[in-house]
Amino acid sequence: MILLKNATFTDWQTLDFKQTDILVEEGTDGKIILSAEDPAGFKKLQGNDTEIIDCTGKIVTKSFAVGHHHVYSALARGMDAPKKNPENFYEILKYIWWTLDKALDKDMIEASALSTAIACAKAGSTFAIDHHASPNFIEGSLDVIADAFERVGVSHLLCYEITDRDGQEKAEQGLAETEKYLKKNQALVGLHASFTVGKTTMQKAADLMHKYNSGFHIHVAEDRYDQDRSLVNYEKRVVERLNDYDVLSSSKTILGHCLHLSANEKNIIKNSNAWVVQNTESNLNNNVGYFNAEGLGERLLLGTDGMHSDMLRSAQQAFFVGQGFDTIDYPGVYERFRNVHKYLAENNFSGDGDNNLVVLDYKSPAPINKDNFLGHFVFGFNASQVQHVISDGKLIVKDGIMQTVNENEIMQFAQEQAKRLWAKMNNE
Repeated sequence: MILLKNATFTDWQTLDFKQTDILVEEGTDGKIILSAEDPAGFKKLQGNDTEIIDCTGKIVTKSFAVGHHHVYSALARGMDAPKKNPENFYEILKYIWWTLDKALDKDMIEASALSTAIACAKAGSTFAIDHHASPNFIEGSLDVIADAFERVGVSHLLCYEITDRDGQEKAEQGLAETEKYLKKNQALVGLHASFTVGKTTMQKAADLMHKYNSGFHIHVAEDRYDQDRSLVNYEKRVVERLNDYDVLSSSKTILGHCLHLSANEKNIIKNSNAWVVQNTESNLNNNVGYFNAEGLGERLLLGTDGMHSDMLRSAQQAFFVGQGFDTIDYPGVYERFRNVHKYLAENNFSGDGDNNLVVLDYKSPAPINKDNFLGHFVFGFNASQVQHVISDGKLIVKDGIMQTVNENEIMQFAQEQAKRLWAKMNNE
């Protein structure tokens, strides 16, 4: 067990502040006991082998989670410019991301997953929902990612990006990898985007989803190109097409981006069980447009889309950019930031229990309390303040240093794999 002494505990749901000691039970979905609420139970469970951490002057609250990530992008930072300067979103995919994902092999994926999990942990996230693609290393790719995340101590909900863009054989391999992984793990059925998934593959993916009581994780109308191709090829808009396959009835389904939607599509989503995940910085980077939640309902998540692993940063960017384009306020951005926990709980996914905590060394020149917490959340918090991180009751970050893996060795390994990846891409 871990004992957090003299903590300022902030309830992530009510924002109530309590000065208390906290006992943290180890194990998946374990509990916490506050001395301020249950002094008898607290005293009974405290043992001699308990690790004690002094949290005087520190804020302790539930850790964070990434609603949409891409492990495969981890080694892209600093790589050479593409052979052709992309002139639109399709060319960004073709000349950057589809070139990169085709070059990935087992070692590159492992390096990407380890470094991503470390980045998540050090930014306060103990859970990540990832959307993976590696067309020339499909079989076993999800196990490689899962093993890496578990070494670091970050829980996960994975999927493989099924697509027809590399031919039917690769699509079948993606379906097979998905089913093999779903048989033994909590997971989703991943698809790239509607414009790269034909009728046969879409139906097979939907059948797989229903067979295993899972949900889709798919990019939706990130760019107008997705809608244009859907109308040309299927005479329907993207969300209307997905609705025909009954994938929006699942509360596990995650729709990424959702920028270019009609009023009817927004209404379909609002009246469905699906969740929408917003990725502000990625949208800015790809110049595809601005997210607007109006008409979509309340089932909104935040992600990073592989740009980074810092959910505080994602929330703040969603708020600031949204001032000109979105219906968003202090409570709204915090709700989107925390809705991922509701998504995971609603669908009985494990790994996001109460014993996932972050300790923030937040030194503010102004008082912080329940009434002004959201102002501090938007304008004051940042990842550099993450001092300790507890995942499933286990201390994985202490004083900003990874406790589960050797970060220096992993970064050296990742840099070696990045060089291999870049060289391979340059030879394509």
